[in-house]
Amino acid sequence: MNRQRPPDGPPARRPAEGVQSQPDLQAAVDAEILVRGRAAGQNGPQESQTAHGADRGSLVAEATARAVAATVWQGALSQALAVDWTEFGRVVPVLAASPGAGASVTAATVADALQLAGQSVLMIDTADPNRSGLARASAVDGPQVPGPHPAIRIRFSWRAQALLARTETTLPVLAPGMLPAPRFWRPGPRRIDVTVVDIGHDPWRVGAHPLAGAGAWLHAGNPAPVPILAVRPSAPSLAHAEQVLARFETWTRLGTIAPPAQLVVVGARRWPATVTATAGIRVQKLLDNAIFLRPDPELAAHGVTADVTPSRVRAAALPMLRRLELLPTDKPSRLRTPGPKDQARDKGGRAHERPHHRGMAEPATDTTT
Repeated sequence: MNRQRPPDGPPARRPAEGVQSQPDLQAAVDAEILVRGRAAGQNGPQESQTAHGADRGSLVAEATARAVAATVWQGALSQALAVDWTEFGRVVPVLAASPGAGASVTAATVADALQLAGQSVLMIDTADPNRSGLARASAVDGPQVPGPHPAIRIRFSWRAQALLARTETTLPVLAPGMLPAPRFWRPGPRRIDVTVVDIGHDPWRVGAHPLAGAGAWLHAGNPAPVPILAVRPSAPSLAHAEQVLARFETWTRLGTIAPPAQLVVVGARRWPATVTATAGIRVQKLLDNAIFLRPDPELAAHGVTADVTPSRVRAAALPMLRRLELLPTDKPSRLRTPGPKDQARDKGGRAHERPHHRGMAEPATDTTT
């Protein structure tokens, strides 16, 4: 997967034809409404009704549609080829059975555990930045690199020694169809051992066509992705998980996508009584190896921040990472690392500042800020 754009663009079409789904169409309409609303606020309601105000809104809607069309076309090129995930190492897509189930917490926990074990980790945030559970996962925003359309770019930032990548746009709205294909997320020459992808809480859309948008990270290939499904310790959450697995079943039987291989229960130490009895036949296959990310007051209050996830939460994920062969079984992982407010101490009790991380290649050469 290289970062070079194909020489030819998508075929000529009217702007509305580039919108491939109802959410993308709604995003284009929302962009137009937003621009007209801003015009009303700046110039008064009467001027917003003029031809000039209408033209501005229409132009933004058309630009959104064109960006979606270009991105979908780039993704279609990737679908026609056998997927070689080698440049991304092992790909770990993290889905949530329902909104708020904990996909972002799970993704951050897995990424932190892996990077503290010495793995080179790329984190990918597929959500709209305004609605993302990883929006505060890095302390400082890094540089941007080009995406599949001039209005779409990918920003790479540091989370400790892991790279965190997210999509951004110069347009008022980031439509779901504007998510770049996987090949655009390669961070330059840096070696990647594991890529953790926060697909988030929209598996229903992903399951409708898992080879487009965020679902492209589920594409079967070599090495095979290892999807994780995050749930809450409740009967409704397990019901949602069963629906997600059922939606993926056809694609899994065709060998098109890798099915979820691991169930992660977020915010619990064990199953509440009678909850597992409600599990469907597909979820039941994942119950025996399910792991529990115990509740943590800081995570519950603040979500994922630039601070490393708590050691007791990461510790629960280590057996899973070894079982999935994401970590070696004969090498123990560090369970604690100094946070931003911590200081390390030597044997004499003297405090010294946390050392600067070394060996970090720049994410890409063609960048803008």
